[in-house]
Amino acid sequence: MGFKVIRPFGPSVAKVTIPDDLINKLNIYVDKVISDEKKSNQLNHGNDLVGDVTQEFNLEKKTIEETGWGNFLKNAVNEWIKFDTKKNISKFEIDYSWVVRQFENEYNPTHWHSGHISGAGFLKVPSFLGEHVQNKTSREYRGGNLQLIHGARIFMCPSTLNIIPRVGDLYLFPNYLMHTVFPFKGTDEERRSISFNANIDENIYNVYG
Repeated sequence: MGFKVIRPFGPSVAKVTIPDDLINKLNIYVDKVISDEKKSNQLNHGNDLVGDVTQEFNLEKKTIEETGWGNFLKNAVNEWIKFDTKKNISKFEIDYSWVVRQFENEYNPTHWHSGHISGAGFLKVPSFLGEHVQNKTSREYRGGNLQLIHGARIFMCPSTLNIIPRVGDLYLFPNYLMHTVFPFKGTDEERRSISFNANIDENIYNVYG
């Protein structure tokens, strides 16, 4: 699954690749929900989340199972935990999985999640995310980026990891890891991401015993 573990600062972060067929299934499902106003309202999750975005809604449990999304997450998380802790999880329970539909000038402020394990992946990414207002050739443009945050900037520890969104990329991280999504501009295309919160074995998560 193109598995890779990144440790830019304290907590471990895993990067995995969502298969194309799973991306297609999820996008088809999302498009159906968007076209069904009643279902969109039933699944609305925006009031419980911090993002200032066009739409956020939960995936139905049936969809999580039938598309293979739940099984994919379970396998990916198990590989990550096994790699990092040398332990196999026996429990993987998804609390929520939801889709975020973000458009020009919208954003997600710094926040963290519930559960034990969280993640964010990309189902659609605009072909253009904008550029600097000023001529900042020495600085990377961060519009539309996902930024993971931990601690304070000190020597040999930048405290942030900027992630350029690419369709199919999924990042797994501990629930407490702070993160934010920057606004983008210059396009009417959608930035569509998918997230989840899950619980694993308490004796693996709780390192304090």
